Amino acid sequence: MLLGACALGFALVLSIPLGVIAAIRPNSLIDRIALTIAVIGQAMPSFWFALTLILWFSITWRLLPITGTDSWMNFIMPSIALGYYVTPAVMRLTRAGMLEVLSSDYIRTARAKGLRPLTVLFKHALRNAIIPVVSLAAVQFGFMLGGSIVIETIFAINGLGFLAWESIQRADLPMMQAIVLVLAIFYILLTFFADMLNAFLDPRIRVS
Repeated sequence: MLLGACALGFALVLSIPLGVIAAIRPNSLIDRIALTIAVIGQAMPSFWFALTLILWFSITWRLLPITGTDSWMNFIMPSIALGYYVTPAVMRLTRAGMLEVLSSDYIRTARAKGLRPLTVLFKHALRNAIIPVVSLAAVQFGFMLGGSIVIETIFAINGLGFLAWESIQRADLPMMQAIVLVLAIFYILLTFFADMLNAFLDPRIRVS
């Protein structure tokens, strides 16, 4: 759970600013760099990226520990390896949403009224463009909870994914049923809170 939350946080912190900057300056150098990061992230397997991080940051430069959960530094490489796979989808959705919102009439009206560019960008444009990103982030977090088995195995982290892998190896059916039930409950709660957050961001989709 903790690894999935850290990975999602890394993905959002990296992808949303890149998507916003790429939408502000389409077809520019930063836009090309962001699209390149997205293509590499989708094409590169997470386990290979995790092994590459271990090779550079642990073996070559000796900056980060490889395995264990002794400190927060143990979660840096697993969070990057797991979150980088989600980054391209969130970044491209943010960019597409911002491009659509920035070309709308109410954004032109806000600029014509003399509002500051940052106010127009963050208070009016990003608030509406980020609505589909919230739904996608909830779905991707649910996938990361179930798909963290490989990353937790590589970094020897005793998480829910590693427990599921050990349960499969031992043919522990009750434990597997419990893990699937917990993941299903979290997935339902995540989608519910995503809908509530979207209703807060956009009053038009609130249910009376």
